[in-house]
Amino acid sequence: MPVPKDASPYKASLTRRQFLFHEMRVTARLMALGLSNQEIVKQIMNDNLFQYPTEKSMRDLSAVCIQRLRALDESLIHTVAESSSEVAKQICLYAMMKQSRLVLDFMVGVIGEKFRQHDLSFGKIDINSFFFRLQEQDSVVATWSDSTVSKLKQVLLNILVENGYLESTKSTKLNSVLIYSILQNYIELHNDSALLSAFNCL
Repeated sequence: MPVPKDASPYKASLTRRQFLFHEMRVTARLMALGLSNQEIVKQIMNDNLFQYPTEKSMRDLSAVCIQRLRALDESLIHTVAESSSEVAKQICLYAMMKQSRLVLDFMVGVIGEKFRQHDLSFGKIDINSFFFRLQEQDSVVATWSDSTVSKLKQVLLNILVENGYLESTKSTKLNSVLIYSILQNYIELHNDSALLSAFNCL
């Protein structure tokens, strides 16, 4: 009997719903103008603001961006829209962690733990061990195909590169990132301090 997919907090849809920084920035700028969710999707599609080949992909991923951003307050949305890429990306990573249990557990359980232990080494063994533990603990994850797991590993590696944790997907050493004060204050204010280790804030 197949295991119902909603029985797990982990979603393989992350293979399609990646970091999406450009898309998040576009969506945040429209959101900062006070547009409704429906108006945002309509403008993205009418003007092809994501530069996607199909309307379906634009509609689907604009909804993902809206969902991530609506979980933040107005000040963080404006920061994503207007601040430097480095600050905006860090906030987008936090928003992604809040929406994806897979990203959250990886960033806190693997990357945050590395920072806690002052161990900046990083390699395939770390990401492989993470998925091996998930497959042992979660019956839905255990059903994911090798190709799905491989794509998810690549998504997580790309997140690390885009946010400055790694120089490239082949790097064997983590960079010692610093959290920006606007995000640290927000996390602490919203009782999310367990997530701070992912940003090397211990």
